[in-house]
Parts: sequence; C-alpha cells; structure tokens
Amino acid sequence: MSREKPDRKPLIAIVHNLDRAFAAHMVRAAHTLGRTELKPSHNFVFGVLGDDGDRSADMAARAGITRQSMGEAVRELVDLGVLEMVPDPRDRRAKIVRYTDEGKAFAGQGFRHLRDLESRFEEEFGADYEATRTVLERVTSILAELDEELDAGRAPGQG
Repeated sequence: MSREKPDRKPLIAIVHNLDRAFAAHMVRAAHTLGRTELKPSHNFVFGVLGDDGDRSADMAARAGITRQSMGEAVRELVDLGVLEMVPDPRDRRAKIVRYTDEGKAFAGQGFRHLRDLESRFEEEFGADYEATRTVLERVTSILAELDEELDAGRAPGQG
C-alpha cells in the first residue's frame, strides 16, 4: 500500500526550507545588531563552536560540511575579530579556534535570541512544539542508523 500523498511536500523539503529560513533569520538578527558583514555560512561556526574552542576539522565534521568550507568561515570570522586561532596545547602543529571577548559577547546575544525564539515557539504551539522536537530528534537518529547500514554495505530497507 502506497503512503504517497501527491499534494504533500516531502519532509526533506520542509526541513530544508526551515533550515534556510532559520539561517536567514539569524543573519538578519545579527545585521540588526550591527554585524552586517555576517552571512549564512557563518552560522555553521556558531552552531558547533563551544566556549572552550575546538579544532576547525572537528567543527566541520560536527556541522556536516567540508574542512575547506569551515576553514573559510573561520578565517572570515577571525578577520572580523569574532574568533581567534591559538596553538593547541596538546599538539603545537594544530590550532584551536575560539571566541574573542567581542565574539563571546556577540555569540551570547545570538544564543539569547535563540532562547527567545524557542520561548515564542513554545507559546505558539504548546505541547505540539515539544512533540515536534522529539520527532525531529528521532528522525535524525533513524537516519544515522540507516547511514550505518549503508556504511556496512546493506541496501536501504534490508535491515
């Protein structure tokens, strides 16, 4: 029995559109704070860089982008004074990316804005919002499990 619904957007399209809308919104919010040089590719950095800093390659892996793309975004943010690169104390050949003081303040504003958005969504959707978050987290887990099957050489749907 087919579960196809011709007038229904595929979930991947909905999630993609949501991702693009969120990224664009965060950039517009940054622009209102005076950081007009920020662009959507910088969201990858803010999404994965913790307070203690990290290696650019590790950040790229978590963000699901290439090392080159992450490296370019990091370099741009270093040039803007938001990030700095310092020697990794565990491996002097490597660099740790971390926020400057200015970058910490700016990132803090962004994270507060995200919390405000979350509160707004919770007010708007109530229990449905939490259920949506749970479903999306589970969809992510299922896709990771399916990727493991593909990596093991099993065709989709062959368990």
